[in-house]
Amino acid sequence: MTHPTKVLAIVTNYGVEQDELLVPVRHLRENGVQADIAAPHRDDIRTLVHDKEPGETVRPTHTLDEIEPSGYDLLLIPGGTVNADRLRLRQEAVALVLAFTTSGRPVAAICHGPWLLAEAGVAYGKRLTSYPSLRTDLANAGATWADEPLVTDDANDWRLVTSRNPGDLDHFLRGIDSALSARAGAAA
Repeated sequence: MTHPTKVLAIVTNYGVEQDELLVPVRHLRENGVQADIAAPHRDDIRTLVHDKEPGETVRPTHTLDEIEPSGYDLLLIPGGTVNADRLRLRQEAVALVLAFTTSGRPVAAICHGPWLLAEAGVAYGKRLTSYPSLRTDLANAGATWADEPLVTDDANDWRLVTSRNPGDLDHFLRGIDSALSARAGAAA
């Protein structure tokens, strides 16, 4: 018996790039996927547009420390400079990345989101993309950086889907859909 597809998005309560969180979550929900959003606190998540303008406010479905990661099929890491910088300092977020990658489940990260991959030590050996300012940080973490709208890499026995910025969201959504399809096919 197969379980419903579930995706976990992890963010902080302030500073996530609005469209990098809401566009994938809405896309997934419209396609029958349970998309949960976890943040450090139960307070509303205050999104930003282009790292500066106030965006939509979103209620998290869980706190980071409540999550049982084994019930999810894919981990979504949106960007936003402030969000990504704060998220990589949260041990719960690092632990979630490690839970997904060590069990071979896919991770999708966009814009500044891959900073968390470097922090968790799982960028090594991966080909990926991100917001251009992370290029050196990710190279120093052992990744190969590419300036492409979508990079998918299966090295180290787990799939990584990455995109550069909100302008790449159509590519990013296709990459997420493909990763979920591949996971469902492998489980069948």
